[in-house]
Amino acid sequence: MEWMIMPYRRYADFSGRSGRREYWMFFLFYMIVCVVVGGPAIGALMIATAMHRGLDSPLLWVGLAVLTLFAVISFIPYIAVHVRRFHDQDKSGWLLLLSFVPYVGSLIVLIFMMLEGTRGPNRFGPDPRDPYSVDVFG
Repeated sequence: MEWMIMPYRRYADFSGRSGRREYWMFFLFYMIVCVVVGGPAIGALMIATAMHRGLDSPLLWVGLAVLTLFAVISFIPYIAVHVRRFHDQDKSGWLLLLSFVPYVGSLIVLIFMMLEGTRGPNRFGPDPRDPYSVDVFG
């Protein structure tokens, strides 16, 4: 659970590096919350549609409000953990803008998030897997 909420503790920290574990655990936490909160809202929407009723279900509106609030709160940590993940690979965080390329941009960013980071310290900081390793002669 610590890895899942670590990006919230480093809320707007765009410097440094984040390993794959931190990124994927945050992503898993994000998806779990979306399913748990959004699931009942979508269920209420499907029931309302099947019964030919309007969108007057309070469960739908409360679920959408909570999901929207969660998305707004998580927006900056979501971007920050992506940037730090790029930093772990010794790449610029501006590569996150690739996500705006239609059709393939998000896929390219997803592939970058799966790649292993550079071993040892790089220009963005120490290795998150081994933060105590120091290049004595570098």
